[in-house]
Amino acid sequence: MSDRPVHLIVSDDLQRSRVSVFFRLLLAIPHLIWLGLWGILAALAVIANWFATLITGTSPEGLHNFLASYIRYAIHVTAYLLLAAEPFPDFLGKPGYPVDVTIAPPAPQNRWKVGFRIVLAIPAALIGGALVSGSARSYGINYGYGLAVAAAFLGWFAALAQARLPRGLRDVIAYALSYSAQLDAYLFLLTDVYPDSNPLTALADIPTREDPIGLEVHADLQRSRASVFFRLLLAIPHLIWLGLWGILAALAVIANWFATLIAGVSPLALHGFLAAYVRYQNHVYAYLFLIADPFPGFTGQVGSYPVDPRIEGPRTQNRWTVLFRAFLAIPAVILDSTYGALLFVVALLGWFACLATGQMPLGMRNAGALALRYAAQTHGYILLLTDTYPYSGPLAPAPEVPAPNVVAEPLPEPVL
Repeated sequence: MSDRPVHLIVSDDLQRSRVSVFFRLLLAIPHLIWLGLWGILAALAVIANWFATLITGTSPEGLHNFLASYIRYAIHVTAYLLLAAEPFPDFLGKPGYPVDVTIAPPAPQNRWKVGFRIVLAIPAALIGGALVSGSARSYGINYGYGLAVAAAFLGWFAALAQARLPRGLRDVIAYALSYSAQLDAYLFLLTDVYPDSNPLTALADIPTREDPIGLEVHADLQRSRASVFFRLLLAIPHLIWLGLWGILAALAVIANWFATLIAGVSPLALHGFLAAYVRYQNHVYAYLFLIADPFPGFTGQVGSYPVDPRIEGPRTQNRWTVLFRAFLAIPAVILDSTYGALLFVVALLGWFACLATGQMPLGMRNAGALALRYAAQTHGYILLLTDTYPYSGPLAPAPEVPAPNVVAEPLPEPVL
């Protein structure tokens, strides 16, 4: 992350005041008003900065610092409003807030990129819309149904119940804010470094977990242009087979619900059948949405695809969570739907990128893999393969354990 000009710094401790959370929208109104007024001046400053940077090749220091302070303040307000941070922000955008952003000083920029900045920013704006619909560029008052907003909505209930925001939800919001800050800095001509959608570089501290359902990604970034161009047509046989298999899976999950409710553990045969379905579904989506390139098999075998869910065998499950699984899964389904929107945008933009370069951009590949991992965990939870709730935030890849260096001992000499 050190080579990027815009960094998000998170020092939040996840503790939340229930009173502050309950009235968060009302408490944020003064900041939203001030952000809107400040935004009018920022809009004029952006126009001036565009002309100055186009002429000199560098953003003037005064305009740069003014717009950087505005972006920092917008991130503070958004983090407060979306529950990613707890303290009431100040009104000047001073550094030191628990969710803060640093923006590098002015640096030389390519004038061609400056001249066509609005056009060049369109793909990044689409990703920004999927992550969080609203940022500094919308004056802090236009928040749609993006991934961060869905996470904040769910986090509101969790924080009221626990006086604590779950780490995964906080990190989802922070990931969206990190991208939003990069996008605003790019649009405001504070940098010509394109926003990076990679969730693995968005935050300095990303946890590693060993969940019963994970995702192993061994796919490279190379893509066949012919395969990419006809990807939707090529995926039709898989989509038909996935639909047919889904009918059987729906019947199997009913049987699995009764069996797990009675025995407290999913029967091995049903677990294996449904796990293969989740794996195959993930293979198909990885292929369809350009997260991987090889044509998948039709059986969902373990290790048969470069993007492969890792699903552990049956474990004992809490019968109460089994009984109410359909209701307990609702929050995960809501978040999964917004992850699906991100996956669609990544695939749409990746289609053009792959046709142009023969490669899927790393950031978009990893953003799509994050969406697929959450989908696998959500579907596994619904199908009663596990009672571990889906983890909503980015996860660092588990370190590979090197094979033990076994030294063969010499055989004893025969006794004659």
